[in-house]
Amino acid sequence: MRYPPEKERVPTHGVVRVVTKALSDRKGRQVKKCALVVGGGNGVGLSLAAELLRRDYAGIYIADRVSPKVDDVPEDVRERFSDAVSFIRINLINQDYSCLPDSSEIDTLIISAGFGRVASFDSLTEAEIKNLVIVNELSVMMIVKKYYSRIFSDDDMYCAVMGSISGHVASPLFSVYGAAKSGVCRFIESVNAELAVNYNKNRILDVSPGVLEGTCFYGKGNSLDALGALPGEIIDKMFARERIYIPNYEPVYKNILEYYHSNPYSFAQNSYAYKITGGRYSELPQTKIGYLSGTFDLFHIGHLNILKRAKDCCDYLIVGVNKNGAWKGKETFIPFEERAEIVRGVKYVDRVIESFAEDMDAWDSLGYHYLFVGSDYKGSDRFKKYEQYFADKDVEIICFPYADETSSTQLREILQGVLDADHLSGKAPPDEFFE
Repeated sequence: MRYPPEKERVPTHGVVRVVTKALSDRKGRQVKKCALVVGGGNGVGLSLAAELLRRDYAGIYIADRVSPKVDDVPEDVRERFSDAVSFIRINLINQDYSCLPDSSEIDTLIISAGFGRVASFDSLTEAEIKNLVIVNELSVMMIVKKYYSRIFSDDDMYCAVMGSISGHVASPLFSVYGAAKSGVCRFIESVNAELAVNYNKNRILDVSPGVLEGTCFYGKGNSLDALGALPGEIIDKMFARERIYIPNYEPVYKNILEYYHSNPYSFAQNSYAYKITGGRYSELPQTKIGYLSGTFDLFHIGHLNILKRAKDCCDYLIVGVNKNGAWKGKETFIPFEERAEIVRGVKYVDRVIESFAEDMDAWDSLGYHYLFVGSDYKGSDRFKKYEQYFADKDVEIICFPYADETSSTQLREILQGVLDADHLSGKAPPDEFFE
């Protein structure tokens, strides 16, 4: 089970909103204590959301690709968590931040989303490189930009971003992740300077830890108790408007940073050896591939929505376009090459291929992790065959319900009616109208 459970909420523009109560600051002014935690579905982000609840925050938005699991939420805030937290599903790879709340709705912004794997640059896929930069660096800048008018204002706006110690030193076997985090750390440093010279009181806290136990970062499960006092320390420093916080700085990272600055090349070589011997090296790409197939004739909003839903669930979306509609006993109005090009132009799609006779056959070639199908498949003989085939292949079949929106069938019926009327009046369509 994941949070939040189904309950009555106040919807606005398709996003579940939190209705917050008015609180008072020390001067008796009414303020709304409401936070947005991007990446709060697990790990440090989830622990920070829990800590904010302990500090009497009236409402929290958690924006992530997967909602928090009940068992991962600390017991002392579990009951209140279900009432105060609203979940917003977002895949940062899509670079669409319109689902996030307006700046007037929050006074605290925490960005903890990020991913990476210890691996040589040579072993990273092109999709991984692109996604590492988008999630770890570009999305941070774009989300900060979305709320910057509030940060730059005279109002209180507390902000913290998870950087990394990798962003402050050379990091072989973490090259792209380290480069992305370095960009984030320099970005925060530069923006804080702009805020300071403009006499603005708000700051963005760069939280740059090394290895953290208790998180899912290295493929392990959540164990938030292992984070100890860290969440409270981060929130304290954010409220104090500090600019950088490196956990365990004095006992560990002060010497590491001094070593790096004194001899960067030697440091990098030793860092490489440390990662190899530390058992964290991984050859397994973190890119989750999704696949769906369809005819995509008379492309419409229903097609666009299903492609968006699919990309929300994966990192790399491959779409198989059917050569024709023969398998459904229907003719296609639009030639295959044009349909494929239309799908290729959709920003949620990473690759377009001619579909296989069966989606199972595509797995042998593509090795996808998610197969997306329409809900009308569920329970059919074909669906049961898919379930049996993928039972031992670590593939999840995700069914999307058909929404009450425009469909190809509706458009085809309208066009066919026009064609039939033209035929009766003697206006025959050109021979090349159909494939």
